[in-house]
Amino acid sequence: TEAAEDMKREGHRLYYQVLNFAMIVSSALMIWKGLIVITGSESPIVVVLSGSMEPAFHRGDLLFLTNFHDDPIRAGEIVVFKVEGRDIPIVHRVIKIHEKENGDIKFLTKGDNNEVDDRGLYKEGQNWLEKKDVVGRARG
Repeated sequence: TEAAEDMKREGHRLYYQVLNFAMIVSSALMIWKGLIVITGSESPIVVVLSGSMEPAFHRGDLLFLTNFHDDPIRAGEIVVFKVEGRDIPIVHRVIKIHEKENGDIKFLTKGDNNEVDDRGLYKEGQNWLEKKDVVGRARG
């Protein structure tokens, strides 16, 4: 009967470990979803994957993003954007803005460490980015 008691205790311990792990995972998911709501960005935290923004950002740096739609995009700002046909978002600086009378904005980006602007990265035939392409703006 002592062996049965030990097995029972082991079963309880395993049960509590699984329960504890599930609580940690669900807490992390709730925090992530909360950050999405607070920041307005689908990806509130991103990792820099290339050296195209050096010396401002280096490979492996974490960036905190916001994406409030009523906040206008300005030249000099660092944005994270997605391009159709590419899975990985790009972190680059806005270098030119075209603002229409109706408030629509189109803009051009470039990596600080790159020789040329990003038109070669955009989808074929696309020369400017729009607000809908932006995942977020670097805040820290």
